[in-house]
Amino acid sequence: MNTTTAPLSGEPASSASVPNRQVRVLCVLFFFSGFPALIYQLVWQRALFRIFGVNIESVTIVVTAFMLGLGLGGLAGGWLSKRRGIPLLLLLATIETLTGVFGLFSLSIFERVGDIVLGAPLPLTALATLALVIVPTLLMGATLPLLVGHLVRRSGNVGASVGQLYYVNTLGAGAACLACAVLLFPLLGMQGSVLVAVAFNAAVALGAVAAHAADRRNMPHTLTESNPTRSTAASRTSLPFAVVLAMSCVGGLVSLSYEIFFFRAMSYASQSSSFAFATTLGAFLVGLASGARLGGEACNDVDGDVLLHRMLRSLLAASVIGFAFLPVLGHLAWLDRAILGVGLLFVYLLARQWGLVLPCLAHLGVAADAQAGMRTGLLYLANILGAATGSVLTGFVLMDHLSLVQMGQLLVAAAFGCALILGLTITASRGIKFRRSGAIAVVAGLAVLALPAASDKVLESLQWKGAPESKTPFAAVVENRSGIVTVDRTGTVFGNGAYDGHFNVELTNDVNGIVRPYALSLFHAAPRDVLMIGLASGSWAQVLTNNPEVDSLTIVEINPGYVGLIAVNPSVRSVLTHPKVKLVTDDGRRWLRMNADRHFDAIVANTTYHFRSNATNLLSVDFLTLVKAHLNPGGIVFYNTTDSSRVQRTGCASFAHGARFTNHLILSMTPIDWNFARWRRTLEAYRIDGRPMLNPARAEHAQGLERLMTLESQTHPDGAHAADEWIEPCAQVLARTAGQDLVTDDNMGTEWRHVWEKQ
Repeated sequence: MNTTTAPLSGEPASSASVPNRQVRVLCVLFFFSGFPALIYQLVWQRALFRIFGVNIESVTIVVTAFMLGLGLGGLAGGWLSKRRGIPLLLLLATIETLTGVFGLFSLSIFERVGDIVLGAPLPLTALATLALVIVPTLLMGATLPLLVGHLVRRSGNVGASVGQLYYVNTLGAGAACLACAVLLFPLLGMQGSVLVAVAFNAAVALGAVAAHAADRRNMPHTLTESNPTRSTAASRTSLPFAVVLAMSCVGGLVSLSYEIFFFRAMSYASQSSSFAFATTLGAFLVGLASGARLGGEACNDVDGDVLLHRMLRSLLAASVIGFAFLPVLGHLAWLDRAILGVGLLFVYLLARQWGLVLPCLAHLGVAADAQAGMRTGLLYLANILGAATGSVLTGFVLMDHLSLVQMGQLLVAAAFGCALILGLTITASRGIKFRRSGAIAVVAGLAVLALPAASDKVLESLQWKGAPESKTPFAAVVENRSGIVTVDRTGTVFGNGAYDGHFNVELTNDVNGIVRPYALSLFHAAPRDVLMIGLASGSWAQVLTNNPEVDSLTIVEINPGYVGLIAVNPSVRSVLTHPKVKLVTDDGRRWLRMNADRHFDAIVANTTYHFRSNATNLLSVDFLTLVKAHLNPGGIVFYNTTDSSRVQRTGCASFAHGARFTNHLILSMTPIDWNFARWRRTLEAYRIDGRPMLNPARAEHAQGLERLMTLESQTHPDGAHAADEWIEPCAQVLARTAGQDLVTDDNMGTEWRHVWEKQ
């Protein structure tokens, strides 16, 4: 099982000295070995994010831990490949079996370890995460050098061997991405997907055992490990191994950084759809596999300089594709959803160019001898270390300081820089090297300077899909490692391209459903201590803070970028300095788990759309059970269902009492205290920044207040309720949604299934 995040790869043509049956068997085994590896990565990442939080620190830790485990596994596999007398196919079967055994119990293991290290300092959390995944990822990473050593002893061609194996394994991983997005996650959920991965592990293990037995029984006269046949040319290397390691490391850094960059753009263009990650990763992996195939073919019967020229052309092509990515997406945004297909095509094409590099480096720097597996493991480790560095540097540091366009500029410069360095290694006269280097440097400089103009208003275009609104620049943009927040000229706030609120606290000009936080006193007589998950525009926080019955408001927000926007908006900026308010930057679910002793009269969440990535974390039965433990006696939960009937059914089934209020649910373990007289008094007493929110002396204010009071007729639990009414008792919600599944952490709610069923 190979990594799904490794940035370089390659592929081969079959050698005449390798029995075709053996090659086919190895390719089939390694293809299906890549399938469960990718399933595990997607499921385990999600499970660990749920435990440690979906903040960027956790994301970076998890991804880095995966890659380090895979890299160390590559080193271990290389060491094992040197051992004489070890039946490598049986070792592969053992690795697959052990990985499957761990996978079978992995989700429960993660939960238990997560409880132990909950609230620990970041370094300890990082060590715990690494400890959780080090064994299975080490096993996965070991398989590439093991099988390379096995195949090289028969073919005598390192580049072709690396390319062929990497090709089929990465292609299997890419296929698994699509299978997870379209079939496994929507229909089977997390645990079901893990069981499918375990079944693949078992099948590969049995296949490896059968292949080993067939080799011993039917092919006694084939080439043996102690008697390899290889050409003299194949045994020579063209580059010092240290240079190859350095190039592999840098290539890993740049290509993984590109993957993160692509995901940021695709996530924004799709409004943080779960499919963005799976499809971007899938396109990247299939591109690597395709490039691996080209690289393996290029390693047959060519000299070093010809191969270096081929790599140079590939890196230059990758640089041009990287430059064109944002401008093309911006100009074709009018394609609406089809723009994602265009983006995935660019992801594939760029990865295809980078995918050629690793087998070529292996061919140029690794001799086809008994050390081939070990050196391949070192090469793979260098590649993974570069990728891990790219993950930390790009996702954790650069994304916090550079915009999407600036990241594009940096990556274009880095890609051209790799091509420039590679060009210097090609044998040529000093004059030719000077002219070649100068041309690359000039083109790189022009590309870096031209990209901002070519990508002008790319965020506006991707958000508005090329509509006339995209011609008007955003009033404000915040880009950090947690995402992209934009504000249009009307004061509407968007998080990662999706509606996130509006700067408005005016009840009589309710353009953002601000009546909902104003209604807190309708449900609870004395909401003294309130928790709010999500800050966004700050409008809800401003209303809740100034409720005369509220004594304290704790706000947990995962993206600190909203604070800067709130600080410059007059209608909400005072909430940041209000003595009632405590603002915490964290994942809401993680904060609740870390603060088991905190209890509240009301927990409020203006939750994002139910189909967005990781929205299930705040909508599932599991989360509601956690919330329930943080309520004071008589406490209420008030959160947005974004009109999902499954989400509404889940909430009503999780609490003894409740109702739908507009698109929100109000839930409690005790009967809801609907008190319209109390609500009228609170509304009439409301002051924000010393200014009354309602003035009964004004006719339009008085009429608006009376319209709200007429809602009392909808609170009778035994009465019939029309679908367009504001209030619907939970009994009727449950009847209306009969037969629909509850949202759980395992089935991941509607993040994947909304394309299969009506919500």
